[in-house]
Amino acid sequence: MTRPGLPKLIATDLDGTLVRSDDTVSAYTHGVLDRVRAAGIPVVGATGRGPRLKELTRNDIRAADFLVMAGGGCVVDQSDPAGPLVLRDERLSGEVLAALLADLEAAAGPLTVMVEASDEHDAPLWGDYHPSWPYQDRFEARSRAECLSGDVIKAFARTADHHVDELLAVAREIIPPQVATLTQAGLGFIEICPPGVDKATGLSVVAERLGVDPAEVLVFGDMPNDLPMFGWAGWARVAVSNAHPEVRAAADEITLRNDDDGVAVYLDRLLSR
Repeated sequence: MTRPGLPKLIATDLDGTLVRSDDTVSAYTHGVLDRVRAAGIPVVGATGRGPRLKELTRNDIRAADFLVMAGGGCVVDQSDPAGPLVLRDERLSGEVLAALLADLEAAAGPLTVMVEASDEHDAPLWGDYHPSWPYQDRFEARSRAECLSGDVIKAFARTADHHVDELLAVAREIIPPQVATLTQAGLGFIEICPPGVDKATGLSVVAERLGVDPAEVLVFGDMPNDLPMFGWAGWARVAVSNAHPEVRAAADEITLRNDDDGVAVYLDRLLSR
């Protein structure tokens, strides 16, 4: 249930939630988020994007005091006058990833696999080419052995024969949560993250730093990788109307779709009431 008054922390997913289908964020949305900060409420961008995309992310949510990136594996405090401070940086070993990919291929068939291994600005993903991947300008074909030669921030996998939600269900049956966190973010690939990494644990780092209880946090999202923070936050969980059915079912409220600035419309009304 939505609480009275105002939350003490607001976190929003970006792609599909705050960011519109044309990859832009409206001036109206930026303006409303500035009003949120002016009201004394810290803003968090909570995204599946890896730290290699910090600059793009900062541009999309300019009001953010904190960034929870890589689905929770990387947390950055942007409020420090001395400059951005990394509060969390989790990795998954290539050896562990190789073993779980072998188990998953035994159960689901051949996989197309990409890994996010570098946090350098605009670094490419490495791995198997797939025409459906929407960001071909940040991709570099590399062998599986090269991809698994070191630690990774996270990995992406798909098969030709499974819908992404079906593959996610199969993966969760055979890969224990203590080995890796599994989710999907609407890109047609399951995402394989280090164990204990999700948007809820990433937001917990922020909340603890600020002394905010989860019951005082408002969150917005659209895809299954947002479900952990929907389960964690207690002030309200709001889905955009274009959200995945599981996210809509977990939401306290539904706002307008991302292309209609649903997050900003909700926050505008919240600040004005």
